[in-house]
Amino acid sequence: MNGDSESLSALGWNARWADLLEKVSPGATPGRVVRHDGLSLVLAVTEGSISATLGVRLDPEPTVGDWVALVDGYPVAVLPRTSLLRRQAAMREVEQVLAANIDIVFLVCGLDRPVKAARVQRGAALAADAGATPIIVLTKATQAKDAASVVKRIGKANPGIPIIITSVREGSGVAELREAARDKTVAMVGESGAGKSTIVNALLEKEAAATGVVRAGDSKGRHTTTTRHLHPLPGGGALIDSPGIRSIGLWGDASSVKDAFADIAALSDQCRFVDCRHDSEPDCTVKAAVIEGTLASERLSAWRALTEEAEASARRRLAASRRRGSSR
Repeated sequence: MNGDSESLSALGWNARWADLLEKVSPGATPGRVVRHDGLSLVLAVTEGSISATLGVRLDPEPTVGDWVALVDGYPVAVLPRTSLLRRQAAMREVEQVLAANIDIVFLVCGLDRPVKAARVQRGAALAADAGATPIIVLTKATQAKDAASVVKRIGKANPGIPIIITSVREGSGVAELREAARDKTVAMVGESGAGKSTIVNALLEKEAAATGVVRAGDSKGRHTTTTRHLHPLPGGGALIDSPGIRSIGLWGDASSVKDAFADIAALSDQCRFVDCRHDSEPDCTVKAAVIEGTLASERLSAWRALTEEAEASARRRLAASRRRGSSR
């Protein structure tokens, strides 16, 4: 790693990134995207923070978390990503990029409202598609009627995924969040009012993100965060705050669902047929596990629903691509 880039090491800059930078744009300097403001980027660089104009169209278009090559203060290239968190945009069959080069996804759910296992499973599939590790974060524990039963239910529906229970305003769970985020880049996925901004402020140890109130009737909140923003964490690492999202549409293919359901994938390896759908096929180890009670039937139903959704989305994208190709 170049000596003049040491100040970026807390944000993840290392020898690997330095080698990539030299291959992509020899002699360029690095910057990490903190915020994307239309035709300009806010970048973390060795000197601190700068605003840089996008003078040319870059492919891929940079997003929060990206490392970019700078020449004379202008971004000229996006370094190859290690991961990309994305979803299907609401009401449209297009990809919405959320963050790049992330290690962990906090799936944030407020215990002041019903916690839906299916939503958490979708979030886990998004994390799997990105190649990141999901961690379930249950906030507002003091407002829960029976937090223990929620934890048990969500844990059963999402086996193998760590769960951190927090009540940030009282300081509960903050140490666990801080340890999980140490020296990592963490993105957060959750509804408005779930407590993401409160987590940001607690981990940064300052009021960096606005927090808001939620409606008493349904515990829903307004978007207190209006744009994605990368925050350096004290002691190393970065936290990406983002607006709340109501729907988690899958953009990845069925392999991302498989990765999110590692328990079913492991059982599938023992099925008679490689392409077993765990429906009416004989000698299906997954169905046998349901009958034996070692796999919850709800877990299998969730796998089926998300797999079918991902496959249908992939078919629609392929058809749209072919239509675009034939019209040229």
